[in-house]
Amino acid sequence: MEGIETLKKWVDESENIVFFGGAGVSTESGIPDFRSVDGLYHQKYDYPPETILSHTFFMRKTPEFYKFYEDKLLLEGAKPNAAHLKLAEWEAKGKLKAVITQNIDGLHQLAGSKEVLELHGSVQRNYCMKCHEFYDFAAIKEKVVSSKQNDDPKSPDYMVPKCDKCGGIIKPDVVLYEEGLDDDVISKSIRYISNADVLIIGGTSLVVYPAAGLIHYYRGKKLVLVNLGETSADSSADLVVRGKIGEVFSQL
Repeated sequence: MEGIETLKKWVDESENIVFFGGAGVSTESGIPDFRSVDGLYHQKYDYPPETILSHTFFMRKTPEFYKFYEDKLLLEGAKPNAAHLKLAEWEAKGKLKAVITQNIDGLHQLAGSKEVLELHGSVQRNYCMKCHEFYDFAAIKEKVVSSKQNDDPKSPDYMVPKCDKCGGIIKPDVVLYEEGLDDDVISKSIRYISNADVLIIGGTSLVVYPAAGLIHYYRGKKLVLVNLGETSADSSADLVVRGKIGEVFSQL
């Protein structure tokens, strides 16, 4: 695979690597992406996914939101792939400083990564909108499935997880359309990227802003793109490796 040896050399020589990843990092773990031929944007629902995954839709049509959310995002059994594991290994060796991810699945942490900046939040964290009580992935999954099995589909509470303490609606800690990114996460991401020796961008089409714009803060000369398809940043990269990111990282 062209570019592998160069990338391996850069990784071996560096102790200040930052990784910026998108949906392609998790597709090899069975997590669907949004924009590929088989992604969520190309599937048929009563509403477009970008509408369902908006703040307005969540507030106005909460049961419809959770129908989609349970079907497509509350996915059990996904395991970290070679890319997740290699990044965790680099961090443990002191080579990798941070993983910056657009994904919400928590697979980087499951692989053992510690410094993970989640630009779009995580399905692993959920909070009551009234009292802010925390609920983990398993609790939300159980509540949604229980309501799906036992409640009237015409009920306004159908599939909607409710807080055990106050009865409020529980909302996933994910950044929906119309919601802003966390300022602290953005600031830390900029700091890591701007100070990195090697910046590896993997599994992202770089079309989702403002997240994709963070790479412009990189000041180094070892900008690496690992992706199956072309991206808007290919021409400015110092190294482009074409391929599935898990397959690429398994060779490093």
